Amino acid sequence: MLWGAFVRRIRACWRVLRITGHIFSGVWIAAVRLPRLQQPQQNAEVQAWAQTFLKHAGVVLEIRGQPPVTGPVLLISNHISWLDIPVMHAARHCRFVSKSDVQDWPLVGMLATAAGTLYIERSSRRDALRMVRLMEDALKADEVLAVFPEGTTGDGRLLLPFHANLLQAAVSGNAPVQPVGLRFIDQATGQTSHAPSYIGDETLLGSIWRTLCAPPVMAVVHYGQAEFADGRDRRVWTRHLRQTVDSLRQS
Repeated sequence: MLWGAFVRRIRACWRVLRITGHIFSGVWIAAVRLPRLQQPQQNAEVQAWAQTFLKHAGVVLEIRGQPPVTGPVLLISNHISWLDIPVMHAARHCRFVSKSDVQDWPLVGMLATAAGTLYIERSSRRDALRMVRLMEDALKADEVLAVFPEGTTGDGRLLLPFHANLLQAAVSGNAPVQPVGLRFIDQATGQTSHAPSYIGDETLLGSIWRTLCAPPVMAVVHYGQAEFADGRDRRVWTRHLRQTVDSLRQS
């Protein structure tokens, strides 16, 4: 028992070193390489970086369903962990809508900005309206966007209510929304793994360390069928999409 715990900690330390090096390589890519590339090449670079990040973290990626080939499309997904964004980038590059304070996080903010993140001040109704207009413009430009309509991470057991505000961009722009279910699985047991969860009073570092110490984890990204509002009120549509995401994350 003690030997097993020791081995897990040594493995976690090795993963920390590899991830740290990879983050700094990402900063170099964001500052030097990406500005020289066209948008499709930038997207591919971000996706490749995310795939390598998961490998360094000991996370295997499994994709179910069909990711969007091209935009316009708005991906909506349940939110479990700090790993969700690199997992979704690794499955299919997309531009996330994220809370504004992420932009000021050391290193992470630079990487998020380089990946095309759109930032919103969640407490401001006026900023929500601004974000809807930005999202409409991005969808008209055939981009792939992604939001977590729960607004925060859940425990992976129960799905939180979905906020409908940002779905207005898809309604107004007549763009499809594609539901996505995220789940982490313990590869040894085949059961849901809660090691990557990041909720409540947990610290980010504590969640990262627990994840890196855990047995091998598989991240499942399950894409549903894209659909249009078809005249539905955004709140009605949001409730339907929540049910679909709930089914996808459990299947």
